[in-house]
Amino acid sequence: MGIQRIESVTYSVDDLGECVRFFDDFGLFPVERTDDHAVFETLTGQTLHLDTYPSTLLPPPVESGPTLLEVVWGVDTREELERLVAAVGKDRAVRESADGVHHTVDETGFGVGLALARPKSAPFIPRPANALGNVNRWNTALEPIDRVRPLRMCHVALNIPKPGKGEAVAFYTERLGFRPTDVVEPMGVFMQAPGDDDQHTMLLCHRPDRAGVNHIAYEVPGFDDVIEGGNYMIERGWREARRLGRHTIGSNVFRFLHAPCGGRVEYAADMDRVDDSYETRVHETTPPHHIWALRTNRDQDAPAS
Repeated sequence: MGIQRIESVTYSVDDLGECVRFFDDFGLFPVERTDDHAVFETLTGQTLHLDTYPSTLLPPPVESGPTLLEVVWGVDTREELERLVAAVGKDRAVRESADGVHHTVDETGFGVGLALARPKSAPFIPRPANALGNVNRWNTALEPIDRVRPLRMCHVALNIPKPGKGEAVAFYTERLGFRPTDVVEPMGVFMQAPGDDDQHTMLLCHRPDRAGVNHIAYEVPGFDDVIEGGNYMIERGWREARRLGRHTIGSNVFRFLHAPCGGRVEYAADMDRVDDSYETRVHETTPPHHIWALRTNRDQDAPAS
């Protein structure tokens, strides 16, 4: 089938300690730490790499400051891996590292890696919800979530310059097998990996003249995790990037935080799942960013009596 998921991501960072503190608070599991390198893991075994001195196998950053250098995509079989490596290697160098990752770059200059997927099982029981005629929780009150633990990295969003956007998308669709699910003509292209059932695994966002990391989204079990995870991050001193809401494209509940490694990270839950019968939607104008976003007038001055 081909690419199944995001396998790992690597950031070039300035302040390793601050980045480690951020992702520890965010709920990822620490795996490795040295003076210039740290690795975290999701429940399903994807890895996040933070480097102050990145490997020479990785490309230079596409923007100044801390930023994302590479996304490694996990492939289901060795035969498919070899086929994809050959496809991307037609007109660019591909170098294999000792850990079996094949490194190259996309049209924008972001690092692209290909490796065998090594998913871990992450069984979980969603919080049971109650509604009239659909009762799933009897005689039990809900407790606060101790710590939110992301299940997986579910999608990555990259900013790309508008000039050459067609070629940038074609690299992923024609060589790596992604398919567009929603094409928003003024804004970007949402794409699904062949082995994923999320409405999108990747988004290339059109920008007038610049490239950079937009965000990486991490799926959590449910709505409560999105809220409680964001609340915990705010309590720990991190800054929220976008108010709690539910996206129009993908339908997932979201909460964004500014990340010291560059860009933002997102707690996400309840994204649309689509199969091969889902037809690509083309939007000539940009749909609203969200179906709803949290609003409140609680902190406004009370009306005069």
